[in-house]
Amino acid sequence: MYWKKQTHEQIKETIFAALSQNLDYRGEHPILGIPGTYLDTAEFYPDAPFLKDAPYMSAMVRNPNHIGVHTLSEKSVLEIFEGTQKIEKDLIRLCAEEIFNGDPGQQDGYVATGGTEANIQAMWIYRNFFRKEYGARIGEIGLVYSEDSHYSMPKGANILNLTSIILEVDKDTREILPHSLESKIKTAMDEGIKYFIVIANLSTTMFGSVDDIDMLGDFFTNMNAPFKIHVDAAYGGFIYPFTNPTSRFTFQNPYLNSITSDGHKMLQTPYGTGLFLIRKGYFDFVKTDEAQYIPGKDYTVSGSRSGANAISMWMILQIHGSEGWKYKMETLCDHTERICKRLTGMGVEFFRNPYLNIISIKANYISSELAHKYYLVANSYEFEPTWYKIVVMPHVKQGTIDSFLMDLEGELKARQMR
Repeated sequence: MYWKKQTHEQIKETIFAALSQNLDYRGEHPILGIPGTYLDTAEFYPDAPFLKDAPYMSAMVRNPNHIGVHTLSEKSVLEIFEGTQKIEKDLIRLCAEEIFNGDPGQQDGYVATGGTEANIQAMWIYRNFFRKEYGARIGEIGLVYSEDSHYSMPKGANILNLTSIILEVDKDTREILPHSLESKIKTAMDEGIKYFIVIANLSTTMFGSVDDIDMLGDFFTNMNAPFKIHVDAAYGGFIYPFTNPTSRFTFQNPYLNSITSDGHKMLQTPYGTGLFLIRKGYFDFVKTDEAQYIPGKDYTVSGSRSGANAISMWMILQIHGSEGWKYKMETLCDHTERICKRLTGMGVEFFRNPYLNIISIKANYISSELAHKYYLVANSYEFEPTWYKIVVMPHVKQGTIDSFLMDLEGELKARQMR
């Protein structure tokens, strides 16, 4: 895992060079057949002085369309956006090979609108894979995920007509219960489910819990049941590989077939930057042949999408470099660990994966007033919450942490004196 840090000037030079390779609708090119994708000039005037020093904002104003998947061939999908599409292609390479340890040139991917779309993209691909390769009927394909998984799983199951198989977890460790896995899959198979799309979480939304991908892979292998594992690393994908040197969530693990990782969480990119990566050979199962007016066809749920979003992810990774990003993520984990030690000293029960910056505290230790004061997230707003979540991000200052811990300690002492 290594890529060099770049200066602002180097990044600016690369982005503006890429934009110059895109055709400019406002130039002298005789473009008649394609809608002008630059932003409305009455509101977003293209000659604003600050744009010459703002590569991301310049890309937003130019608004290049990155429709399609640019890793499928050497030729750009739409040549008029060739320059910036190469930036996205390099982003996919960097993430697949440098962060998730993929073999060179053996992964495809694109920047989706977010983790929800990227998770549904994986389900769509594998549903069609089982239908084409195994002759599976819709009712024979199950979607397996834990009860802690993101709500995009039932949403995707509903859209794609998949049967949800929801696994129970231990209430303290948040690990998938082996007996739940065994019984739920046996029941599903008895009811006619033969093929399995399995979701392994790399940091669940509420707890930051991490599923055992090898346990899941071994189980379905031993069952002799056709399966594919997709990893939902929407939150953990840009922190866990940098804090856990023995991570099993890499393309060197044969069980991992695809992975989602959001830029607009840990990378702090604009919303609309959900990375989707998959091993080569699978996008063809969702090729939209009807998109005949697009030279490279389309394979994505979103279709047309912002090239500026891909550029934002590439820029942030480049400005830090691998060592800088590793240091930043390790620092967040150090701050998180200090909070955990204080909580342990108070006798407060909580859950935290040691390689992540999420702490989930049992709700009986925290008053609703204290949770509201510090904007803690509850695991339920429909029923009485049982957990409150803290996320230690760069905006979380030491003073805020100290203030929260003092208030919590005060509440706990007041209770003891009653």
